[in-house]
Amino acid sequence: MKMDSRTMVSFIKKIELFRGLDERESEIVAESVEMKAFNPGMLLFEENSRREGIFMIFEGKVELFKASPVGEEKKLSLFGPYDFLGEGALTEDSPHSTSARAITRTTLLVLSRDFFIENGPISMKIFSNVARVITRRMRQANARMMASAAQYESGLTRKEHDLLGYRDVPNEYYYGIQTLRATENFNISGVTLNFFPLLVNALAMVKKGAALANHELGFLPDDITKAIALTCDEIMNKRFHFHFVVDMIQGGAGTSTNMNANEVIANRALEIMGHNKGEYEHCHPNNHVNLSQSTNDAYPTAVKIALYNENESMIAILEKLIKTLTEKEKEFARVIKMGRTQLQDAVPMTLGHTFGAFATTLKSEIARLSENARLFLIINMGGTAIGTGINAHPEFGKVCVKHLKEITGLDLDLAPNLVEATQDTGSFVMYSSAVKSLAIKLSKMSNDLRLLSSGPRAGLNEINLPPMQPGSSIMPGKVNPVIPEVVNQIAFKVIGNDMTVGLASEAGQLELNVMEPIIVQSLFESIEMLKNGMNTLMYRCIKYITANEEVCRKNVENSIGLVTALNPHIGYENSTNVAKEALETNRSVYELVLEKNLLSKEELDNILDPENMI
Repeated sequence: MKMDSRTMVSFIKKIELFRGLDERESEIVAESVEMKAFNPGMLLFEENSRREGIFMIFEGKVELFKASPVGEEKKLSLFGPYDFLGEGALTEDSPHSTSARAITRTTLLVLSRDFFIENGPISMKIFSNVARVITRRMRQANARMMASAAQYESGLTRKEHDLLGYRDVPNEYYYGIQTLRATENFNISGVTLNFFPLLVNALAMVKKGAALANHELGFLPDDITKAIALTCDEIMNKRFHFHFVVDMIQGGAGTSTNMNANEVIANRALEIMGHNKGEYEHCHPNNHVNLSQSTNDAYPTAVKIALYNENESMIAILEKLIKTLTEKEKEFARVIKMGRTQLQDAVPMTLGHTFGAFATTLKSEIARLSENARLFLIINMGGTAIGTGINAHPEFGKVCVKHLKEITGLDLDLAPNLVEATQDTGSFVMYSSAVKSLAIKLSKMSNDLRLLSSGPRAGLNEINLPPMQPGSSIMPGKVNPVIPEVVNQIAFKVIGNDMTVGLASEAGQLELNVMEPIIVQSLFESIEMLKNGMNTLMYRCIKYITANEEVCRKNVENSIGLVTALNPHIGYENSTNVAKEALETNRSVYELVLEKNLLSKEELDNILDPENMI
């Protein structure tokens, strides 16, 4: 394929790498490039090969990938026309760290390293652009591994504007200028919206419901409605989640989250409609995706839908944990042990009683969580900014709720007073208290597991926790109860998050509570940690707990508390005398009762039979 000089210069001017070159400098670059054609499957360069130059894609598609130590390929990014690869050839002599392959018939323009040696003034301008591109590509290199492909952004950008001016947005991303500013302003926790898929899905649900309502009321044309709805369906099917990049902790009462959703949906809808990202005259983040809405009704509605679904997910895990505890209750039903109050011997019980109590106390939390989560079904869509419904049709809220009920499958209802609903965060406070209650009970259970397994020689040693890892860097043979310990720490964090929710809720002023993002972050963090903690406790601890039956029984036989169980059979005076002598002589109650012929061994063992103890 041949290309005339004018076409070549025009193409080069559109490439980010050559921004700022004048006409003559662009012509020099055009005269220096070599055109190469690649069939599908052909490699442009291979990992560990020498860097030869810069590859610019004129037409076709190129896939960047990296081989794992075991030979599997990890796809990093996909590049198309006006993208470029290999700019590292200008800054270092190291070999390629990745491989690139044509996946369609592809035409490339290749600019060799020698060009930069021979054209100093032009090279300086290009180096300046390379520095900017590499900085942008590495912006998220320190993010979690799932997002490591972000460092391989292409150099292609699109120019967008907002109230504050113009910015270049990397063209791969579906978010826009307001999201870009938010990522720069709120580098706070490192935990972004896409850490919580149910929240991203809920945002898409709200936007789809709003689009369908606006269409039904005659405010949104067919083509835009269909494109928005299809995009939201894609997001609900877990596509484009990576583009929800705003930190969970943010200023602005959730505006950045709302705009992140608006921009991603608008840009994907534009693609569906046959336009390029950023061509907002065809589908605008504010004018179309956010039509008849404000952050102050769309954001809390999405949060409530997501929290309701997160609660269902957490309860499902909680029910599995309860089932596991119930199985242990049956397994240990005949293991007699000593019950304790105030850490002192009390009366005999079974180890099954212990695990049955754990199961029962957690069952009560299901009802409390479910009851409080139902508060999230009352939403304020149509209230817009402060609940008065400004800029929305009077029927928008009702129509939107109708569509949302169908989309979510939830029994949603419109708040009777939208002004009150817009400023109220009471449902979050109530639900947070239920989450805290669950955390406290899990922590208490973990405390008991640590105590019952303590020792093994100098502690209670009534149960064995599965050994998960060596317990000390200095004490050989030591194994610690690390799983209950981590559940304790999760509980401490949840309790702290509940305090944060309370303080943030109190901080509401006038017609809005701007502290909702920290409320949201705290609740989602607490739920996520509890889900992970309960799974860990169940699968890495409770399932594999075993009983030290002999230790348990000997503790009962040696305990002074045994006389309480014997009191109805040998009388109060005999029981008192036996207890006193046992303390003074350091002998067991069991032994003394037999020695004094107060009961036969058969009678004594019958009294201590677990079925009779119950």
